[in-house]
Amino acid sequence: MNDSDSGKLEKMKVIGYKNAEMKEKVGELKAMMNPENYQLGYKIEYDDKQGSGTSSKQLKFKEIKPNELAFEFLFDSTGIIDDKARSDVWQEIWDFKKMLVDYEGSSHQPRFFELIWGKMIFKGRLMSLDITFKLFKPDGTPIRAIAKTSFLGSVEENLRVAKEDAQSPDLTHERQVISGDHLSWMSYKIYEDPRYYLQVARANGLTNFRKLQAGSKIYFPPFDRESR
Repeated sequence: MNDSDSGKLEKMKVIGYKNAEMKEKVGELKAMMNPENYQLGYKIEYDDKQGSGTSSKQLKFKEIKPNELAFEFLFDSTGIIDDKARSDVWQEIWDFKKMLVDYEGSSHQPRFFELIWGKMIFKGRLMSLDITFKLFKPDGTPIRAIAKTSFLGSVEENLRVAKEDAQSPDLTHERQVISGDHLSWMSYKIYEDPRYYLQVARANGLTNFRKLQAGSKIYFPPFDRESR
């Protein structure tokens, strides 16, 4: 039984990794207090261009945008929350910013993150970090701050391709020729109709499409079903 099933208090965790496969861990942070809420966003994008001379337009699916996660982290050094009074929140803010924003030296790009709270597991990359200092000592030293974060969902490329299973004939596909492949069979796997092979040959500028060269790449564009 895990903590979320037992009712035990479980703090939100942010785990940083060097790469998209999330195999090389570089750090972990736990929230001082769990957020009151978090926001998950999903967006579907359509091409809404309207044809000339038409009175209405039909939305054509373009892509599903990566999902977004937004929440706030609280930092407090007064000791009211955790009974551990500290002089200020600078070091905690610095460590938080360093892990989330700084580049990963080996790959020269920002890190990948896994956010875990109960049954919520989100994998992505930081989009934005905004820090607001809320409480100060008389000399201006900050002792409380709120860090607003926004993450964009990111899936390692091999996993993304497996999840999408993008075999739709309405999308452009690229396939690498394997020894023994025939254009008619490859067309059937994309369009569920082998008769598109002549159009595929023309689209790729193939003159001898009966003998495909192993290792070469063939593009399968979307075709009007009526123009076969």
